[in-house]
Amino acid sequence: MSLTTGTSTETTPPAGPVSLAEAIHAPSLSSPVSPPAPSQRRAPARETFVHRAAHRLLSLLAAGATKSAAIVALLLLWETAPRLGLVDQTFLPPFSEVAAAWWELAADGQLADNTYASLVRSFSGFGLAVAVAVPLGLLIGWYRPVAALLGPLLEVFRNTAALALLPVFVLLLGIGETSKISIVVYACTWPILLNTISAVRHADPTLLKLAKSMDLSTPRLFQKVILPSAVPVMFTGIRLAGAVSILVLVAAEMIGAKAGLGYLINSSQYNFAIPQMYAGIITISAIGVAFNQLLVALERRLSSWRVSGDD
Repeated sequence: MSLTTGTSTETTPPAGPVSLAEAIHAPSLSSPVSPPAPSQRRAPARETFVHRAAHRLLSLLAAGATKSAAIVALLLLWETAPRLGLVDQTFLPPFSEVAAAWWELAADGQLADNTYASLVRSFSGFGLAVAVAVPLGLLIGWYRPVAALLGPLLEVFRNTAALALLPVFVLLLGIGETSKISIVVYACTWPILLNTISAVRHADPTLLKLAKSMDLSTPRLFQKVILPSAVPVMFTGIRLAGAVSILVLVAAEMIGAKAGLGYLINSSQYNFAIPQMYAGIITISAIGVAFNQLLVALERRLSSWRVSGDD
């Protein structure tokens, strides 16, 4: 603005020739460059997310196909071998007939009733075994005098098969629920107990020395050091016990039971209902796999402090 006239004056560029490069790169005063629209900024991020989601989905599908390939091959062999005459259909019917029999058992409620009876017995015995074996294993593994006192007795009973003692349980406890749950408790106790003892005895000595140097009490030592380091080995025994709880129960239900998957399999065999027998066997296998996956998820939850490479 001029001091004499009070009017505004514009700054004029210096006279002289202007090169083509300066004209191109010089900022325009009349038309400023506007920033990209938000939709344009979000477009690459959206494309990246979609690409990652698609890649993740393909990876999951490939992993699922790899894991299920052997099972699918087994089912195809099961379906085709009886139809081609490789095995007798009387004793091994095609898988489609077994699936139809399974659906009939599920529709009329027999499968649900027998499965419920087996699960109640199995989970009751398994839970009691965990409640008894884990504290006892911690005690034996930590206190040497207790291990020296109970060691010979444990060696005798852990080498005695549970099914060999089944008649003894039936004679002492009858053929009711008590004997069936007791045989499951007995069979499940040993894998949990032995793995818990081993886990406590093989705890990291460096961590133990460090914890003792901090004057931690015995309960705090178990809480902070022993139990976290013992979880992986303990759960190995717990997973073995989960499988044993179902297998031993099925054998126990074949003697004097009126309900349960073992009873269903046994009665189907006697009545020569072979597809129903295989339907019961498939149900037991499915329960075992589901129970094992549940224990694996619980183990990962309790041992989440470990690095992922240890899993």
